[in-house]
Amino acid sequence: MTPNSPARPRTAPINVAAHLPRLAAEQPDALAVAVARRGVAGEYARWSAAELERNSNRIAHALCHLGVREGVRTVVMVPPSLEFFAITFALLKIGAPMVMVDPGIGLPHLKRCLDEAEPAAFIGIPKAHVARLLFGWASRTLKTLVSVGPRVLWQGSRLDVATARFGRDTFEAIEPDPEQCAAILFTSGSTGTPKGAITPYRVFAAQVELLRTAYGITPGERDLATFPLFALFGPALGMAAVVPDMDASRPGKADPARLLAAMTEFGCTNMFGSPAVIDRLGRHCEREKLTLSSLRRAISAGAPASTESLARLQPWLPSGTEILTSYGATEALPIAMLGSRTILEETAALTATGSGVCVGYPMPGIEIAIIPIDDQPIPQWDPALALPTGEIGEIVVKGPVVTPAYHNREAATQAAKMRDEDGSLRHRMGDLGYLDGQGRLWMCGRKAHRVQTADAVLFTIPCEAVFNQHPQVRRTALVGIGASTKRPVLCVELRPGQRVDEATLFAELRALGQRHAHTRSIETFLLHPEFPVDVRHNSKIFREQLAVWAERRLPRSLTPA
Repeated sequence: MTPNSPARPRTAPINVAAHLPRLAAEQPDALAVAVARRGVAGEYARWSAAELERNSNRIAHALCHLGVREGVRTVVMVPPSLEFFAITFALLKIGAPMVMVDPGIGLPHLKRCLDEAEPAAFIGIPKAHVARLLFGWASRTLKTLVSVGPRVLWQGSRLDVATARFGRDTFEAIEPDPEQCAAILFTSGSTGTPKGAITPYRVFAAQVELLRTAYGITPGERDLATFPLFALFGPALGMAAVVPDMDASRPGKADPARLLAAMTEFGCTNMFGSPAVIDRLGRHCEREKLTLSSLRRAISAGAPASTESLARLQPWLPSGTEILTSYGATEALPIAMLGSRTILEETAALTATGSGVCVGYPMPGIEIAIIPIDDQPIPQWDPALALPTGEIGEIVVKGPVVTPAYHNREAATQAAKMRDEDGSLRHRMGDLGYLDGQGRLWMCGRKAHRVQTADAVLFTIPCEAVFNQHPQVRRTALVGIGASTKRPVLCVELRPGQRVDEATLFAELRALGQRHAHTRSIETFLLHPEFPVDVRHNSKIFREQLAVWAERRLPRSLTPA
């Protein structure tokens, strides 16, 4: 470039780890990550941008010496901590694909996922290594064992010892091919068997840029990070990640007072939380009359947040700040977004009468289409598949954040991916919904959860919304009992502290259902003490478990053949 030539725009790197040295060079003393010390009120371990960069480089050298090199699939089982951030950035710099599985999915699923991923390396805390030995996780393929903490039964190597011996302050990160695998991220399995989504470097890069542009995140912000995977994007966005004192695997049990204390201490401008977190924080603010004065935005994802929880938290946000509900999945995130003000002022009333949940306008660069409901693979995209405005079908997305495949799951990949005319892929979300006249996406529930009765197809979200209006009901879940033609059964969870006469309640619910054509056929109700929910966000109702429970409760005479 000659002295008089215009400056070239700074392009976003494909390897999101490359954002870290840039941040360390430009703002070396800026906070990069702060993690609460569990059980010690108000104490945080902290690293600046320069410290996170230096420590991730030192760990990268140590891991390379131990055998974790480019292309080596590596399980990471380390709770949110300074080491967790440094390890993940180190693996991205090395080019060793991370295998991330939520431990809360249960031991059978966990073993299946880890065996399926065929990792060659395992980085974990001692507790994770003990479980690995007891249950034989990936025992056929593991070669390199690294302990974050004391070694277990003298197996493997200690990361701190290797880092002290082999670590160096600088490390030359790889410049990956855009399609090179950066991670295998397993879905929660709340609607079936967990699957490992192959996530290339280009997808992580696209997600960072989409988050930056769509949410207007600027360098120097601070994020109250209640979901570890999202927290990793913080430093790449120039935003400090503040991990509060909570069990990340149980966000629905988070102590809102501790969340608020962290937000206040660090002046957090951003918060990412599942609907369960939004609900708990809103209840606390309402009870204590507390305003979240530092927040510029709150992002809710994982499941649609209830209108009630949005309405409860909104008054305690600063003027101009709202809760941005984000729609997406492990395989494609984020896809669409809508602010809480629009929801409360416009779409909530339609949701209550059975129109579904509006999840918003497509994100920049994301194309959304609705296709006919079909459980069979559709290998090739055809524009003629797209349904007209207002018609319910399966949601299909196209864009840079769409992952290409599932690892070692060819049948699942074929069922979920469609090849477009230009060679790119579209992802079938497995969710049902429609587009309205404004181009907004409305969700009506999971495809696997639709209930085919003798007369119609019932969709969970539109049906449940009608019954959720009952003042004593916290939430409901529609399930189908039977083989091909199913009997619709509504499982009902009451609000805390409610005591009801079942016959009276069910009569009132039946009357509610009779007001709408799409709910008139629902006449069987069952009270459930507390719905099972997904392990990741504690928000999605685990309807598969409820269906099994309901079938056991119903007399055989009420179960269709």
